[in-house]
Amino acid sequence: MRAGQAGLTTRLYVGVLCGAAVFAAHPLLAHHSFAMFDTAKRVTMSGTVTAFEWTNPHVYIELDVPDEKGAVKHWSVELGSPSILMQAGWKFTDVKANDKITVVLNPLRSGEAGGLLVTATVRDGRVLGNGPGRVGGQP
Repeated sequence: MRAGQAGLTTRLYVGVLCGAAVFAAHPLLAHHSFAMFDTAKRVTMSGTVTAFEWTNPHVYIELDVPDEKGAVKHWSVELGSPSILMQAGWKFTDVKANDKITVVLNPLRSGEAGGLLVTATVRDGRVLGNGPGRVGGQP
């Protein structure tokens, strides 16, 4: 192989490796920040589960919460990924539609009805956190 061909082959090889690294990193870049949640605040609420979405990349609990006047407000509660939650003792069967549960969450900064789970007290009385070692701690 001539010297010119060796340099071209090396540049091509390095270019392919760099391209593969950028392509592989793309899913990481797509993940959102948790800055939309006010982690300095905690809100506790009890309500009725309308849906439990055990999906990647995040699990969601959809919750109807009555206010002091009896009007119902729908909340969307974001949790970690199923694999992280399983490490904290969660099972996909822990929450079902029509369950009455209590959640502690960090609310959305926007004031909309949503938040990031801190803890959930499920129907059997267990208190589950948003990942390993996170019961009562920050997610």
